[in-house]
Amino acid sequence: MAGGQVTFGTLLRELRLAASLTIEGLAETSGVSVRGIGDLERGRRAAPQRRTVAALADGLGLGDAERERLLVAARTGRVPGYSPAGVSSFPRGIDDFIGREHEFKQLTDLAHRSAVDGEGGEDGPRGHTGPDVVVISGPPGAGKTTLALQAAQEVADAFPHGQLVVDLRGTADEPAGPAELMLGVLKALQVADRDLARVGPEGHPELYRQMLADQRCLLVLDNARDEAQVRPLLPSAGTGMVLVTSRRMLTGLDSVRRLPLGELGPQEATALLAGLVGADRAAADPAALAEVAELCGHLPLALRVAGNWLATRTGWSVRRLADRLAREDRRLNVLSAGDVHVSAAFELSYQQLTPTAARLFRRLALVPGADTSPTAAAQLVGQDLFDTEDTLEELVETGLLGSNGTRYRLHDLLRLYARTRLSAEESAADADAARAALHSWLLETATVAGRWYEPDYGALPADWSGDVDLSTADLARAWLQAEGDNWLAAYRTAAANGDHSTVVEVAEALHWFSDQWIFWGHWTEVFDTAARSAQALGDPLVEATQLNYHAWALSLIEGRHQDSLDRAAQALAAAERARDLSQQAWAHTYQHSAYRRIGDFERSMGHTLRAAELFEACGDLNGALQARFGLAALLVESGRPAEGLTRFAETFAFVEESGDRIAPHIARFSRIQMHSVSSRAHRQLGDWDSAVGHLRTALELSQDNPGMISRTFNSLGHTLLEAGRTGPARDAFLSCVAVGPEADPSRVADAREQLALLDAAPEPPPGDSSP
Repeated sequence: MAGGQVTFGTLLRELRLAASLTIEGLAETSGVSVRGIGDLERGRRAAPQRRTVAALADGLGLGDAERERLLVAARTGRVPGYSPAGVSSFPRGIDDFIGREHEFKQLTDLAHRSAVDGEGGEDGPRGHTGPDVVVISGPPGAGKTTLALQAAQEVADAFPHGQLVVDLRGTADEPAGPAELMLGVLKALQVADRDLARVGPEGHPELYRQMLADQRCLLVLDNARDEAQVRPLLPSAGTGMVLVTSRRMLTGLDSVRRLPLGELGPQEATALLAGLVGADRAAADPAALAEVAELCGHLPLALRVAGNWLATRTGWSVRRLADRLAREDRRLNVLSAGDVHVSAAFELSYQQLTPTAARLFRRLALVPGADTSPTAAAQLVGQDLFDTEDTLEELVETGLLGSNGTRYRLHDLLRLYARTRLSAEESAADADAARAALHSWLLETATVAGRWYEPDYGALPADWSGDVDLSTADLARAWLQAEGDNWLAAYRTAAANGDHSTVVEVAEALHWFSDQWIFWGHWTEVFDTAARSAQALGDPLVEATQLNYHAWALSLIEGRHQDSLDRAAQALAAAERARDLSQQAWAHTYQHSAYRRIGDFERSMGHTLRAAELFEACGDLNGALQARFGLAALLVESGRPAEGLTRFAETFAFVEESGDRIAPHIARFSRIQMHSVSSRAHRQLGDWDSAVGHLRTALELSQDNPGMISRTFNSLGHTLLEAGRTGPARDAFLSCVAVGPEADPSRVADAREQLALLDAAPEPPPGDSSP
């Protein structure tokens, strides 16, 4: 009894016994857990929510009068003798909440699942009883608090005994300690001062745990500094829920659910901006709005600052702000509104770093690409690799650095902030030295990695002492692709500084590797830059070589066949000055290739026959293979498929006879090309099965060469279409589209067009089948 009223637990037990049910029996008929019913009857838990009462009433088979009596007891039991701190006391700023649908649903689903008698605590994935604890972590300005408060508002009804927000002041110079915070919670729960005095400060932790175990409360611990501050505040029992927000990941906390936040998606970011500036202004220039969102790095804090800034300056267009933000040196200054500054949010986290971590954070601004590896980061600070990994993880833990596998990335705005700290705290000479060390390492490693694919090199040199694992060609390729943006930037800097020998050395090392990564998008620039450096060096043989590489890229990658012809002619002239037969032959090969692609078969034939003679004269097997392929391809494309197939048979035999005198990757790439053009010959002859078979073989050989895979799938789609096999053709075009960003963009565009045509066409006849 409490104040003359029958408690919910007492009444529940009376009704259960009257129905001749055990606790286990009621659990079976109601769906409420045995533990939940037991805790309710013993008064260990507050009265449940209405839906749980309804489930118990159904399980007991109660009539209307007894059901209403149970509901009244439940409502009475929810008044524990103190006033809960409700959501109405939460900070403002969540009425325009946009985005985070997935994370929001995770939080609300978790709250509602555990609302029915705490069953989530008993059977949840953590494998222990007690309240659900969720750590929401992310970089400064990611909207952690906003998400937590919005979710708390949504699920408030699931926590009838209180919804408390506690600011842990984790970024303050002297954050609140656990004892102070516990006392604040106890007072918010209106624990009497006499009770607090009776147990004394040493008894507050036990009283805190008991209060949260007995009541179903939602506790938001906002802005936590570290595990030591949070751990004592986490209740070990009860059916409540705790949301912890922190810039740190709080890795040391056990048995918690983790919800990391990053920036918003592009559509979410523009929607948030549109809500702040108004629909009319947003619709007036959607491109500018998207640009502002991108320049804000899709970071919620930056978006709110930019949106509020525009909202208070109605005479400004969105384009005007976009233009101001476009200046990197001014962007952080522009991103301030009143007393809210994006850079100030970053500063709070930066000031908590150790000196070693702060130094690495500053110098990460020198990384030219979007991300970096621990080995590259080590070059910036001259630190041991393992120590660098530890420092990087410290930055990740504090929310100042993102990670994806073995790669680390600074958010765009954090990169700008790191740059300001670098300028303020280190000399220009020290920054230049760190940048030079990184660039030198990148170019040296790129050269060694690329030489895996050069016929005269292959395996690593005996004196290689680098700290990157380049022990196989596949590892070398993976490194070159992962660090592509970074070594390309270093390459550009070397060219700008007049380091022509290094530029040429790197380009030469990467020549055959370029076949493995054809549609990266930068080979034309790489070889054009190398050709200019070669000209500056005044060596006609080096000049001819790099001009030939550039001619290859212009024709094969960009389809600029006339420009390729001009470059190849320059290469031929330089090779003749150098009296080098091999480069003369390559110049003729590239002229043959360009003429073949524009349909001038007569000139193409002359150049390929001359190339074959020169390759034979100088004993260049790799070149001789290309000349043989070129002649066979020319015959096919000029309408002589049978002759072309005969030449291809001879060329396949030539590859086999040459054995390991032709590098395996060169032989494989050539076979891919030969099978692709052989398929074309069979198409001309109407032999569809053979045409498809050659392309299937080409796909098998392409392995991890996305450029060739996309081209082959596209050719397969067209071949199957011509054969009347629309179903398999559709699958081939879909596979082409699915290859990814390293595919041939022109073939992907064509595949999309073909799929659209197929979608618009009538259904294929019943006889359509796979080969």
